[in-house]
Amino acid sequence: MQRSKKKDIAMMIFRVEQDLVGSRDVPVDALYGIHALRARENFPDETRFPVEWYQAVGIVKQACYETVSSYHKAIAIKYPRKEFPFRMIPDEIVAVMIETAKEVSEGKYFDSFIVPAISGGAGTSINMNINEIIANAALVKLGHHAGSYMIVDPVEDANVFQSTNDVIPTALKIALMRLLTQLETAINEMRGKVEALEVVHHHSLRIGYTQMQEAVPSSFGKLFSTYSEAFSRDWWRVSKCFERIKLVNLGGGATGTGLGIPRYFIMEAIGHLQSLTGLAVARSENMADATSNLDSYVEIHATLKAHAVNLEKMVSDLRLLASDLSDKEIGLPKMQSGSSIMPGKINPVIPEFVISAVHRVYANDQLITSLCGQGCLELNAYLPIIGCSMIESLKLLIAADTTIKANLMEGLEISVKAGEEKLFMSSAITTALVPFIGYNKASELAKTMKMKGIDIFAANDELGLIGKEKLKDLLKAENLLKLGYSVEDFDIPGKE
Repeated sequence: MQRSKKKDIAMMIFRVEQDLVGSRDVPVDALYGIHALRARENFPDETRFPVEWYQAVGIVKQACYETVSSYHKAIAIKYPRKEFPFRMIPDEIVAVMIETAKEVSEGKYFDSFIVPAISGGAGTSINMNINEIIANAALVKLGHHAGSYMIVDPVEDANVFQSTNDVIPTALKIALMRLLTQLETAINEMRGKVEALEVVHHHSLRIGYTQMQEAVPSSFGKLFSTYSEAFSRDWWRVSKCFERIKLVNLGGGATGTGLGIPRYFIMEAIGHLQSLTGLAVARSENMADATSNLDSYVEIHATLKAHAVNLEKMVSDLRLLASDLSDKEIGLPKMQSGSSIMPGKINPVIPEFVISAVHRVYANDQLITSLCGQGCLELNAYLPIIGCSMIESLKLLIAADTTIKANLMEGLEISVKAGEEKLFMSSAITTALVPFIGYNKASELAKTMKMKGIDIFAANDELGLIGKEKLKDLLKAENLLKLGYSVEDFDIPGKE
């Protein structure tokens, strides 16, 4: 009696699903099915799959179902009374799958997506989990129990005219293009803040350094101009990434040949996808290439890595100039307490976050490069981790740009007076006088400054190497910062 009761409870809690390998108990109300359940057990990774990719699969599926619907209508118009040997999905099921796929594209049912970020199988588990979600959610909408696959089947219906090998990479490119759009904006907004500092501090003098040693006169404006210029290049490079990934293989099937797929679907699916996404995606003329080769991801991630390098360079510079090891010409915004034991300590947490993020991007670059080279014949089995790493890098860089703009550039303090005073006390300033008094006399001036701890004006008063007024004129910001010198800068006898 007890055993019979337990059996009844089990039947109430679980449904039985079957696949090629065998059968499994699946929670009775679960929107996922046996394929997703096996994937979760086979790939015990706790890293969550990116919702951006999940949503993009939803919109690709929606485009596929809309194409199926228009295909059925075209057939009905051209052959109104003809019977066909192949199965056509009932229109009401196609309609509810379109509705459900749209919900997936908006992030609904994501809790039922249980495949982790890292998986084997070239993305088959990703595709099947979403097929199961669409089929089961559609069944519920139609008033049936989840798992009633004789009515809506995850493969024959939800996966109609599709393959993992064209749907999942197409969806990845949609997700990447959306994130690249966000990155473009984030770079440009952050760069705008940097450029504003460049303009404001164009003539704010400071010492320029080479090899961490005082070198020549410069300005804060010049320093920020180097960052602004680099970020302008980054923005330009990112804007070109869309061209690199706009060609997709949707309709190509397993290896890009279109085997087993109606020509109508192959030709029309991209148009529906363009309409739904507003993105300039296009069908590749060689879908076998688009299925087999992933070099475009390597190229795009190289652009992301270049931006990461420029971010690290800037925040590392600012962290150094604001550190207690320097004269603090720059003050970073105070964002949070720096210690649980040292009162009053403030740490450069924004630069530290950015440096941490970009080093993850560098690691992802190595992973993407090596695994894109691991493609074998018609397919690359490692698309799941390649795609997740691409998405992670994009999101990290968007986050880095966003926090730099809001939490580093906003409130950054530049000590203009301290920068100028330090410059005039530094022997680096004497480099500006070499064309006028020669290297040896400039060296004598520098030596006096260092030995006596006095500024260039006081040292020149002692040595009398150049007229006071001439020295003041030469050391004006506009003269120190202009590009090179001309003959007119010299006091030439007889000059008008």
